[in-house]
Amino acid sequence: MISDSAELANACEIFAKSDYVTVDTEFLRETTFWPQLCLIQLSGPELDAIVDPLAPGLDLAPFFKLMGDASVTKVFHAARQDIEIIYNRGALIPHPLFDTQVAAMVCGFGDSASYDSLVQKICNVQLDKSSRFTDWSHRPLSEKQLDYAIADVTHLKNVYLHLKAQLEQENRSEWLAEEMSILESPETYDLHPDNAWQRLRMRIRKPIELQILKNLAAWREREARSRDVPRGRVLKDEAIFEIAQQAPKDSEALGRLRTIAKGYERSQAGSAILGAVNAALDMPKTDLPKLPKQQSLPEGNGSAVELLKVLLKLTAEKHGVAAKIIASSDDLDMIAAKGEEADVSPLKGWRRDLFGLPALKLIRGELALRFVNRGVDVVELDAN
Repeated sequence: MISDSAELANACEIFAKSDYVTVDTEFLRETTFWPQLCLIQLSGPELDAIVDPLAPGLDLAPFFKLMGDASVTKVFHAARQDIEIIYNRGALIPHPLFDTQVAAMVCGFGDSASYDSLVQKICNVQLDKSSRFTDWSHRPLSEKQLDYAIADVTHLKNVYLHLKAQLEQENRSEWLAEEMSILESPETYDLHPDNAWQRLRMRIRKPIELQILKNLAAWREREARSRDVPRGRVLKDEAIFEIAQQAPKDSEALGRLRTIAKGYERSQAGSAILGAVNAALDMPKTDLPKLPKQQSLPEGNGSAVELLKVLLKLTAEKHGVAAKIIASSDDLDMIAAKGEEADVSPLKGWRRDLFGLPALKLIRGELALRFVNRGVDVVELDAN
């Protein structure tokens, strides 16, 4: 349990001499906007370590330096939240990355394989997960908690080495590299407040409703960040939707809404909400945003999509790749509707050769699916 800056620097020097280091974090974010980093676990060929970021005076600079060392592969499982913390605290994204959850999908371990299941299948070890929902901010931590925490990176070494070898053996290392480029992009973690509305899944019918929603989502995002509280503590999603729909111009109208607590309309937040609404109402109609276009799919598209789903399942089974990482349902809709013109990932990179080209052949009538020996087979059709 490292709680001293000099000891952390020494440990990171040892990790920096290795080809890789496995990394995990424990954090809390139930009552905050930014995750509260409570623990860092690191493991390499020569050392296992737990770092206490809550220790008074601990300087995490050596850890961030290690995360930015391009000569050391940083191995995570389901990396996004861990990287978000490192990006916010250290202003960097670990590089190069290896996410074992993504690698497992490429290697045929199913959709979104859990760490527990990979450890069991690859290492033949059953993990004790009874400490999963513990309070990691409480000190001192028990031996059971520490054992649980370090197990999240020690077994990860064997999982990583197994998946890495399988990727190399099957010439799929570049497939994973394409996926890691998304995790290594700052845009993945730095959502601009003006784009916060894109997180909301609400049916908007008018341009003015969309503008109010944009204004409210941006205000809520800035407010939540500045106060370091969850977005829902500032304003719930359903309240944003009702305000966008009803467009209250004054505190009296705001107070009548069912999603607004009594007295909230007279608060500073209530004034800010009314300011956001009236700013949208004052905009010229010509400046209001256009509603996102709903994709209009051709008649009979559903049957073509069903055939593509069968082809996707056959492809995933044949090549030992999770169907989820090859194509989504929306991707199949677009391929069936637009063919080669569809701007979707299955028609790009490694997915194109694996599934995209056969999918295009299927919708052009150059491939057929047939029932053989209680199974389904793919048949190339004669062009003549």
